[in-house]
Amino acid sequence: MEKDIKAVTHEVKKESAIPTVSAVLADGSLIEMLHRPEDRRTVFCVFKDGECRFEDHLIEGGQRLVPYSANNNLLRHEVVLLPSEPAEYESEEELLAAVRAFIHRYVDVSPLFEKIASFYVLFSWVFDDFNELPYLRVRGDFGSGKTRFLLTVGSLCYKPIFASGASTVSPIFRILDSFGGTLIVDEGDFRFSDEKAEIVKILNNGNARGFPVLRSESVRGREFDPRAYTVFGPKLVGTRAFFQDRALESRCLTEQMGTRELRPGIPLSFTVEARREAREIRNKLLLFRFRRKGQHDAGADLAGQGIEPRLAQILSPLLSVVSDEDSRNEIRELALEYNRDLVVERGMDLEGLVLEAIWTIRESSSPEGLSIGAIAELMADRHGDDFDRKLTPRWIGQIVRHKLGLKTERTRDGYVVPQREQSKLARLYEKYGIESGGTESLEAAHLENPPA
Repeated sequence: MEKDIKAVTHEVKKESAIPTVSAVLADGSLIEMLHRPEDRRTVFCVFKDGECRFEDHLIEGGQRLVPYSANNNLLRHEVVLLPSEPAEYESEEELLAAVRAFIHRYVDVSPLFEKIASFYVLFSWVFDDFNELPYLRVRGDFGSGKTRFLLTVGSLCYKPIFASGASTVSPIFRILDSFGGTLIVDEGDFRFSDEKAEIVKILNNGNARGFPVLRSESVRGREFDPRAYTVFGPKLVGTRAFFQDRALESRCLTEQMGTRELRPGIPLSFTVEARREAREIRNKLLLFRFRRKGQHDAGADLAGQGIEPRLAQILSPLLSVVSDEDSRNEIRELALEYNRDLVVERGMDLEGLVLEAIWTIRESSSPEGLSIGAIAELMADRHGDDFDRKLTPRWIGQIVRHKLGLKTERTRDGYVVPQREQSKLARLYEKYGIESGGTESLEAAHLENPPA
């Protein structure tokens, strides 16, 4: 009888234990789970008042918090990577330099994106101080280096979850909800359109706090109940093409891979030594999280500096993770450069080409307004061979109304953009870089990169 009571008591304790990876306790203590694969052990690191201590379990609010077992399948197969202990670093500048040197050693990206990726790694360790965040995305075909980038940068991020090996998308929702880390996913690893649609659903809901994904799940094999999964957090994404959703595209800081010859000296494989070095950097980044958690705000440093609001919104969190003024100025310069690239790229879209045509004929407009027919005629003359369909006034009118947001009016000679839309046009010229850059530079860009 006594034996049975002990067994029941053990089972009750086992059931009441809550597996936990990270938490903020009521007294302000930060806890993070550590994984020590050589010892086959997991343990909590508790940070309070500048000091760290280690615990096998914690009691909080009457609940028993325990780390996931070292035998957990996700940990054993390195689907999720964790630090092994907090490690000291000389300064945040030194830590940032170590992150960037590691990325430079194992992956070949442009200097601009290398800097952005380095800042993003630090940001990922304190992302939960913010309500909105950007994604880091690499785009390219097979063999362009996407996987190496995701592996290299991902191995430094906060609680990276390497989800590309999942046979279906369903486990990703559960892992994200349980671990709450950085999702690393290559869209090309998911074969079916419905799987890719689920990935897009995670990306659409995961850049702002408070937008969980609802999924219906079977309860004991009998009925389906809705369940909310938290998907908010940093994400590294690899894709072969652009996202069809423009809003999702605007949340991504993107690098086009495979556009130049590989830099000499890049190792052919991500070695055991590289993984060991990545863990050493993660250990330093853990201490960075302990010291900097709760000290950030959304920041308004990028507002009103000639940077588009959406870009300022997603880059401001990166700006606030570094305290060194030189690094902060570097991020501001990166934002301006990225903004210029964004304006040029937008100008090469169909809307940009239509707006360029409007700019060209603006002086010849009638008192009634700019003729849609004249715009279509100029578009057909300049870009008629670039599209699979005929550039008719009706199609151009749809672009003017629905894409550019301009009103049109019907006259005896056809539809026109009325003169009262000039204020809107002025803002669009600035947005698409037409008035400041002139049409000649855009025309050269169109010739080099004709629209799809």
